[in-house]
Amino acid sequence: MEQTTKLFLLDAYALIYRAYYAFIRNPRVNSKGLNTSAILGFVNTLEEVLNKEQPTHIGIAFDPAGPTFRHKAFEDYKAQREATPEDIKLAVPIIKEIIKAYHIPILEVAGYEADDVIGTLAKQAHEQGITTYMMTPDKDYAQLVDTNIFMYRPKYGDRDFEVLGPKEIIEKYEIEHQSQIIDLLGLMGDASDNIPGCPGVGIKTAQKLIAEFGSIENLIENTDKLKGAIKKKVEENIEQIKFSKFLATIKVDVPIELKLENLKRETIDKVKIRSLFEELEFRALAERILKETEAPTLSAKSGPIQGNLFDENPHFPTVSSKETKNTAVESINKTYELVDNLIDIAKLVKKLSSYKEIALDTETTGIEAMEAEIVGISFSVKKHEAFYVPFPEDKEETQKRLELLRPILENKDSLKIGQNIKYDLLILKNYNINVGGPLFDTMIAHYVVQPELRHNMDYLAEIYLGHTTIPIEDLIGPKGKNQKSMRDLDPKDIYIYGCEDADITLQLKEKLEEDLKNNNADELFYTIEMPLVPVLVDMEFDGVLIDKVALKALSTEFSGRMNIIEEEVKKLAGEDFNVSSPKQVGEILFDKLKIDEKAKKTKTGQYTTSEEVLQNYKDKHPIVGKILDYRGLKKLVSTYVDALPKLINKKTGKLHTSFNQTITATGRLSSSNPNLQNIPIRNTDGKEIRKAFIPDPDSLFFSADYSQIELRIMAHLSKDPNMLDGFRHGDDIHASTAAKIYKEKLEDVTSDQRRKAKTANFGIIYGISVFGLAERMQVDRKEAKDLIDGYFATYPEVKTYMDSCIEVAKEKGYVETISNRKRFLPDINSKNGVVRGFSERNAINAPIQGSAADIIKIAMINIHKRFIHEGIKSKMILQVHDELNFSVILSEKEKVQQIVIEEMERAYPLSIPLKADYGWGSNWLEAH
Repeated sequence: MEQTTKLFLLDAYALIYRAYYAFIRNPRVNSKGLNTSAILGFVNTLEEVLNKEQPTHIGIAFDPAGPTFRHKAFEDYKAQREATPEDIKLAVPIIKEIIKAYHIPILEVAGYEADDVIGTLAKQAHEQGITTYMMTPDKDYAQLVDTNIFMYRPKYGDRDFEVLGPKEIIEKYEIEHQSQIIDLLGLMGDASDNIPGCPGVGIKTAQKLIAEFGSIENLIENTDKLKGAIKKKVEENIEQIKFSKFLATIKVDVPIELKLENLKRETIDKVKIRSLFEELEFRALAERILKETEAPTLSAKSGPIQGNLFDENPHFPTVSSKETKNTAVESINKTYELVDNLIDIAKLVKKLSSYKEIALDTETTGIEAMEAEIVGISFSVKKHEAFYVPFPEDKEETQKRLELLRPILENKDSLKIGQNIKYDLLILKNYNINVGGPLFDTMIAHYVVQPELRHNMDYLAEIYLGHTTIPIEDLIGPKGKNQKSMRDLDPKDIYIYGCEDADITLQLKEKLEEDLKNNNADELFYTIEMPLVPVLVDMEFDGVLIDKVALKALSTEFSGRMNIIEEEVKKLAGEDFNVSSPKQVGEILFDKLKIDEKAKKTKTGQYTTSEEVLQNYKDKHPIVGKILDYRGLKKLVSTYVDALPKLINKKTGKLHTSFNQTITATGRLSSSNPNLQNIPIRNTDGKEIRKAFIPDPDSLFFSADYSQIELRIMAHLSKDPNMLDGFRHGDDIHASTAAKIYKEKLEDVTSDQRRKAKTANFGIIYGISVFGLAERMQVDRKEAKDLIDGYFATYPEVKTYMDSCIEVAKEKGYVETISNRKRFLPDINSKNGVVRGFSERNAINAPIQGSAADIIKIAMINIHKRFIHEGIKSKMILQVHDELNFSVILSEKEKVQQIVIEEMERAYPLSIPLKADYGWGSNWLEAH
């Protein structure tokens, strides 16, 4: 049976811009410094369309270089648009090369825009009875839809692909025929294209006029039927309205002919695609597209990873063919030895004991350090030389081997080198081996040098050594139910894999050591990040007790309240329905209660009812607030109340969160399994979860956190005399700010004024806009502007400092914290205002947040040292933002409080004192 023709025409620039801005807060930058956001996003969108829709024919249209007929007719056409971001300019030629490798025709006609080319071809296809999909987010294309011409709008946020035909366009824009889109645009204008339209006419008025007169031409002929202000507006702007319609009309007579045979979908050039993707460092994407292997499984050596909008596993390593890997292993003279008996292990210990630097790597049964068993350990002290010691399942034999290795591992005089070495230290600590000596972690070293890039071993091996590592899947198979455990393998089959890891780690250390010096990052690395590793090891190993009884009671309470709210929601709805179903919620809110006649829908016709969307309707109907309350409780129950007990380690009976040093660009720690940074603290229900975090038996929970540390850092960095004086006098800084802005006596400041000043204090120092402050404070823009103006009049040096941060960033390409931690800002000089503005806010934000991160890390290191030196048995168990938490033995209460507060307050010599608040209790909530 002959396949039905299905033609897709893509508007390249519209999709490229969309992809680029989707990554604006977390851009993809490869090791060469190229921003690949637009490229990655475009390719993923293209791939999804090819796989989801299976077009038989496809073409991709680009705007040509130089002016089009619209520019010639109207000099200011699109003149107000921001300059094209430099990263997009660099991306377009690469995207064109990728399109050519896909064997997809590039459609480009001098003097005409992409939408004119697509419009012409779509209409020609229509005449031939061919079903055509125009892929673009631009509403202008709506004028082209017909019985077999559809708009195909890409995904956005939680909205799926959207297919729009005549019926959908007519309903969406409330017009009688899709061609009237041109009349709508001609009247209301289009700011994005600088189409002027009729001044003072918005979409509602335009819809009303088109409904009455049918077209702009008929409207102009019948202006005598208009009344009042609208009559005057139209009559005074007749020529502008006509011209606006001309600019908005997509041409369908471009000199291009539809040659279907040229648009037929062809097989991609795999060699070219692989070459391009390797250059761009799209390894996971290459494997997925070329389907040569399954996506690799994350190994503990890679450390924690972060996902992004388009690439499900963006930080996974390169996987080449077995022939390449075997050649890579054999082409260099390597000495990789399996050391599998006690006599040879003893000989190895003697050999290693003469070296001052030892790279090590553990192989284990899993990636959770507190649950995994050790399978083997590799050592390397010379390039291309490594040794692998396996550990059998027999625990007694394993302990014998570890006892032989203990002198090497616990030697305080030798440097231990590892990739994500915290994991190795935790594994060994489970076997009562406390690794000694200074540390060098290659993952953290690279993070310090390039915080926003990837840091896993496979990536580092490739960019520093030009080496492709052996994927673990070659040993244990792809992820799935048939995947083997490392324990299932014979040591003879895995020793080369283990040895290679240690060997590569040793080689990376040499390269990264040089990078640290060249980037003036060695002090940060050696005095803060590396000394912090053993602190985190002890915190993760000790864990925290969870009160399961309290969580169970909380689960019962929250579930009961959810049931009550559910009944209230159904009563307000006037019928029984599933409150947990987004589909049914949408039908109740928008079909039955009609709280918004133009509510957004997904491609499947389901209403969008995300939390962000529903927040906008809270004042429309009381049912919305109830639904949000219900969802809030449900999220707390599923994410924390019912989830935390499942994370408790069966052996220790405690919760062992993982603290991550290489995730955030600012230098702050993050945590996972569970993510403690996200435990809610602003509402009463969220706070209740903290009750379940309790100290060890016969101990108290102690919590200490920095008081307004970010404002203190700002005062220190800006040297603003008013802000410095406020802190030196011990004033309530928010009340003091309010008093100065509102010109009140300190004692006369109202709670509302203090609240606004507090919002200003924490918002303005991070470059918040007038609009952003107005939204956050729920006030009009004039009041927000007055508040910002008043703030800078009160603290003029703060404004000077903020401006200087931006200037420094523009000059150097980065900003620094008090410990010389760099935040690179490659877009700081962008000609595009949106892109540049985001970088400018980061230029202000990063030195403050990063310095706060540096300070609390220093405090943690010093507290840990004091505890060891003074024989303190109490434990530091949690770190959340600017807060440290401890399980404290009763007899050590006063001493621990003294040590913690002393070390927090003298962690860094600011020009004003650091201040730590503290509290005691039987659980985290009481103490905080």
